[in-house]
Amino acid sequence: MRRYGQNGELMTVVCNKCGRTLKVERGYLREFCFEGRAVFGYFSQKDGTAHSFDLCEECYDSLTARFTVPVEESEETELV
Repeated sequence: MRRYGQNGELMTVVCNKCGRTLKVERGYLREFCFEGRAVFGYFSQKDGTAHSFDLCEECYDSLTARFTVPVEESEETELV
């Protein structure tokens, strides 16, 4: 869950699963955060709605560890 100030600057990020507040400095997130967003269209029970959420690294790891088909992993040379 993200909160922005009146000037549009990022103020806080809270993990939707565990509730931990992630580190934000001067409008920039200073630790890993998975940002999920789903827009539901036709053939869904949620037609016309959108969901968004944030997960800290620990909650992301906990979620993906339970996948039947593991996530695909690859090396990245440029980090954001």
